[in-house]
Amino acid sequence: MIRRGRTEGWLKQPIDTLPTWATFHGVAFNGVKIGPLPGFEERGSTVIADTDLEGGKVEPLLVIPKELIISRQNIEMFARADRHLREVLEALGDFGRTTRGTKDVGVLNPLTEYIKFLPDELLPTFWSEEEQELLSGTTLRPAVRAKLNSLLREFETLRTATESIGWCARYWWDEDTGMVTFEDWMRVDAMYRSRALEFPGAGDCMMPCVDMANHASGEGTAAIYETDSDGNGLLLLREGKKIAAGGEITITYGDEKGACENIFSYGFLEDAVTSAKVMFLDLDIPDDDPLRPAKIFVSTAAPGFRIFEKKDHIEWESDFIWLVVINEEDGLDFRVRQTIDGKREIQAFWKEQELDTVKLREHLQEDQAWDIYRLRAMVLLQQRVETQIETLQGTQSELREASIREGPWKLAVQLRQLELEMLEHTFNTLERQKLSLLESEAVQRYLGMATNEVDEEVDFS
Repeated sequence: MIRRGRTEGWLKQPIDTLPTWATFHGVAFNGVKIGPLPGFEERGSTVIADTDLEGGKVEPLLVIPKELIISRQNIEMFARADRHLREVLEALGDFGRTTRGTKDVGVLNPLTEYIKFLPDELLPTFWSEEEQELLSGTTLRPAVRAKLNSLLREFETLRTATESIGWCARYWWDEDTGMVTFEDWMRVDAMYRSRALEFPGAGDCMMPCVDMANHASGEGTAAIYETDSDGNGLLLLREGKKIAAGGEITITYGDEKGACENIFSYGFLEDAVTSAKVMFLDLDIPDDDPLRPAKIFVSTAAPGFRIFEKKDHIEWESDFIWLVVINEEDGLDFRVRQTIDGKREIQAFWKEQELDTVKLREHLQEDQAWDIYRLRAMVLLQQRVETQIETLQGTQSELREASIREGPWKLAVQLRQLELEMLEHTFNTLERQKLSLLESEAVQRYLGMATNEVDEEVDFS
């Protein structure tokens, strides 16, 4: 049972007044209550069994009226009746019509009171600079930087789009009377990111009271969430599950999520976690590649590669790597052509055939030099993994400064160790795959040709 990370004392309303709010707004509690788990008060509030419960023999533990769900559909419905909300959404244009854009606009309704029961999430975007430096060498550090930059751009988009609206200028942006700050935007992002769940029939949304449930993976997951035929939110005890009175009702935030994502979105790692599970490492096209500018222009793939656990071994995947490892001598070519409207664009070709770079791997697999391309990829990936290992090992600190809080310190130390172990495992896996490919007939033939042409070691990178 894991409580999302939180700062101390940000609850604006005591949690014991939540039942009054819930009853007034039609939320049904069946054999459960919300509050701190006895003995684990530091974890914050959670959903607790108020009586002995058994899956399949009880009604839904929680029923949330569809009008209380924070979803894109409901935001659009609220906008029809609320002129101020409608003005903001129209000013935001396409951004206001996305789940990300609509979630953050406030309107006087029951949810205005509900958010006062929610704690402030201690996600890495709220860590101090010193605490974020603990993440140097991990995959979380660039993710946090990118997120903060993205939030700043979003905040400026909101300000620019709405500062011409009279009431927004007065209550949001005025130097004397304005109340909206960048920290507010960060706080709402953290609230949404750590509590939004994908509900069947409703998509990504925040479901009051259900979002109080803590996470437990595997067999530890006690309940599931869904919507009924009328669109109301439900929390249901899993078939066969038995929870004694006073026990915690847990849900899953996603068992397949890696350590980095769990800290990034929820601010915690499960106590029993033993693996980083999933990592994404960035990858760049070498500066000395003459086709580098054209490759960057035509690529639509994320510039990196994903390593992940599958059963008891490590696998990797990347669309980008194949564009990196091939060159003009292999059959890659770029041509500039003029479009109908007079603009010029770069088009990729593979062996004289127009190329969709998303399907590049399919073309390479059909090529007789496929093992050679794979070997190049293995070498490049192994070099990148080795660099990441060296960075992690070179930035670790044994001492915790007094200004660094215990929570971020523990999470950073745990993440660093998990990622280091996974990287070392990945390096060894790539080494075995590389040695296996060296026995390939195509590679042997390529090695022989290269040895005859140049009296030096072959560089597969």
